[in-house]
Amino acid sequence: MPDQATGGASDRVRNPADHAGSDDHDGESARAALLRVRTEVGKSIVGQDAAVTGLLIGLLADGHVLLEGVPGVAKTLLVRTLATALALDTKRVQFTPDLMPGDITGSLIYESKTAEFTFREGPVFTNILLADEINRTPPKTQASLLEAMEERQVSVDGVSRRLPAPFIVAATQNPVEYEGTYPLPEAQLDRFLLKLILPLPGRDDEIEVIRRHSVGFDPRNLGAAGVRAVAGEEDIDRARAAVARVAIAPEVLAYIVDVVRATRSSPSFQLGVSPRGATALLNTSRAWAWLSGRSFVTPDDVKALTLPALRHRVALRPEAQMDGVSVDDVLGGILNTVPVPR
Repeated sequence: MPDQATGGASDRVRNPADHAGSDDHDGESARAALLRVRTEVGKSIVGQDAAVTGLLIGLLADGHVLLEGVPGVAKTLLVRTLATALALDTKRVQFTPDLMPGDITGSLIYESKTAEFTFREGPVFTNILLADEINRTPPKTQASLLEAMEERQVSVDGVSRRLPAPFIVAATQNPVEYEGTYPLPEAQLDRFLLKLILPLPGRDDEIEVIRRHSVGFDPRNLGAAGVRAVAGEEDIDRARAAVARVAIAPEVLAYIVDVVRATRSSPSFQLGVSPRGATALLNTSRAWAWLSGRSFVTPDDVKALTLPALRHRVALRPEAQMDGVSVDDVLGGILNTVPVPR
């Protein structure tokens, strides 16, 4: 035991092993907090566990998430509940055909009292921006988010303004074949870390949804449903630091590259995955490994994140579409053919 009275070297220089132990403790504490978030979200969301986990992975990897599903599968409610459980500020923008870029980023307002222009922040100045039905607004307005998503800042009249941290866009969209939708441009799709598909609930889950409403559940009043903040920004910061320490072996890195490169040579795709997509697959695999309680990435982690991390970064050839082939089918076939490291 160190002699505290003498103020030895152990008091002046922190042992690296002690530092590692502190980091491990912080990581475990942050993981426990985020696992509580999943439980808390379950108080208002039924049967969308994969989407809840995907949003947490997006936060851990500091990336944006695109949620696709038909109207009424709780996409908006999911984002609101997650923000509440994490004590994060969130703002919602309903994307419509007449929405202007300044309605999102903010604009200069003339103040008659001072005879000066002042900047009025738009809803993008938040922690989680809920971009509702993002594919119902024209490409010009969709593109106004690009700088915010990539640089975490907004430039108006030549002045750049930093966005709060953390900041992610959680965008919802209806399937592109729905009337009145505008397909997102490839450059913007590539900025989304993950694309999550929210399916219609199974029979048992739908019964539970209806049961909750029958006993008074109000999606506009999350407090009445018992949803409370169980984690915060500090937990996210500690979790991100822990994710950055997750090890990945050279052969698993090579496996990620092989999967991505296979999309570029697939006869079903006219557009393959870029290096940004490979980085996304790396970062999300690390986050999933950490959430699962491991300090290293396995090939199974890569497989688990391949579809959500890559499905929006590829484009099917017209002939493949005519044959009824889906993007997920092709990606699944690639996973079955690319050799897995042992």
